[in-house]
Amino acid sequence: MAAKKKVEAPAKAGFPKATEKDFSVIVKPVITEKSMAAMQNENKVTVKVAATSNRTEVKLAFERIFQVKVVDVKIVNVRAKATTRGTRYQGSIQGYKKAIVTIAEGQAIDLFKE
Repeated sequence: MAAKKKVEAPAKAGFPKATEKDFSVIVKPVITEKSMAAMQNENKVTVKVAATSNRTEVKLAFERIFQVKVVDVKIVNVRAKATTRGTRYQGSIQGYKKAIVTIAEGQAIDLFKE
């Protein structure tokens, strides 16, 4: 009898493994009606990122974590907003930094894996 060959899952070529720093750069996805429409129509994903990160770090981290080719990265600083709880308590909604990442045509990611 012939020896059976081991069949391994094909590794996605061209992308190194994600590091711990990559997971600290990308915090979480921003899920709004506008971001979901951009994801479906324009192949853009909106994520909250660390305040100290820049475009290059976001691009490399996104490519390593999701194993997709990134075409463009736009970064926006979302300002904090003043708010009132009831009529008495003043407060603020914390500001954050978000990145809008454009993925190459023909590629997609699934943010809602089960």
